[in-house]
Amino acid sequence: MEWDAPAIVLDVRPFGEGDAIAAVMTEAQGAHRGLARGGTARGRAAVWQPGNLVHVRWVGRLSDQLGSFSAELVHPAAALAMDDRLALAMLSAACAVTESALPEREAHPRIFAGLLHLIAHLPEGSGLLAELIRWEAGLLADLGYGLDLTRCTVTGATEGLGWVSPKTGRAVADAAAGEWRARLLRLPPLLLGDEPGTAADWRDGLRLTGHFLARDVFGLQHKPLPAARQALYDLVAAMAETPPDA
Repeated sequence: MEWDAPAIVLDVRPFGEGDAIAAVMTEAQGAHRGLARGGTARGRAAVWQPGNLVHVRWVGRLSDQLGSFSAELVHPAAALAMDDRLALAMLSAACAVTESALPEREAHPRIFAGLLHLIAHLPEGSGLLAELIRWEAGLLADLGYGLDLTRCTVTGATEGLGWVSPKTGRAVADAAAGEWRARLLRLPPLLLGDEPGTAADWRDGLRLTGHFLARDVFGLQHKPLPAARQALYDLVAAMAETPPDA
């Protein structure tokens, strides 16, 4: 059994001397693990970095075996993001969420395409945060936990949506929030369209998608939200608290 395809490296863990267990994602194979021989050895470690785009070949005697990977580097996203704290945080968070959230060997082409887009546009820095938040909302939908942001769950209104119920994932109009406002999650405009958003919008967007990822995806697996994803939120929250002219 074998296949080869463009892939995004999601995670790499040392195994034995010089080898690694790698997790990658491809359009057709989904999240897939294999033994990367020499994956941590000098000369190959640079290939097997989370976020890199590679062309990978998987070989196994049986389809359900771990099998082994060989790979050639296509785009060194990890190295290019290394000197940009925010870009590296976004790359690490997106890869960690993908690796931990997706069922193994289950195709999710929309998630793959979105992750590929994020990697290609990392140099845009903070301008990419809105797209990352929308990608996380799409990941929730692809896994069956989509948010309903089309109309107010209380009044049915489609205008003035400003909040989301943390229990149902449904939108609430600002005028209908009332005394429950403090218990709701703010809905930033960037999740209702293509607006780039502000630092406060990015913080609130990550809080919103993070709540449902933690509860509906990772909570059901009895796992916490990935540390890299929490680190991204902390970084963006600090950005939101910093005055624009600081």
